Amino acid sequence: MEAPPDPDRAAAGPDGARAPDGPPARRSTDRPSGVRERLFPEDPRRVGDEPDYRFTLANERTFLAWIRTALALAAGGLGSISLLEDYGGSQVLGIGLLALSFLTAASAYRRWAHSERSMRLGMPLPSSRLPMMMAVGTAVVAVVAAVMLIVDRT
Repeated sequence: MEAPPDPDRAAAGPDGARAPDGPPARRSTDRPSGVRERLFPEDPRRVGDEPDYRFTLANERTFLAWIRTALALAAGGLGSISLLEDYGGSQVLGIGLLALSFLTAASAYRRWAHSERSMRLGMPLPSSRLPMMMAVGTAVVAVVAAVMLIVDRT
């Protein structure tokens, strides 16, 4: 004979986490269903248990470091466009830096939200494409700047 389902277990998510006042919490490894959820994840503080404050603060510091990086890229992009008018390609370089700045800032929030959610649900931290994106973006900017310098000298 099968035991009746446990009502607490039925309201919990696959990992046992309960969402306050709502449907079961979705695991951070599940794919978001809509475009809005992919671009702007829900507030992760609504699920799971409060983690050790040191981990939350470390996650915030990492988020702020990515935001500082985005601000520096934006400053470099604007500076390239406005101060390097004599160099051919300065607008391409500036727009590239501004685009990289936008992607960095937008990805920083997603990374913070997914990491916070994972910590609250006691799951492994999710991987991120942000470091790879920054490495490739920096390499492209360096190549464009080198080409600009070579073309300008000839």
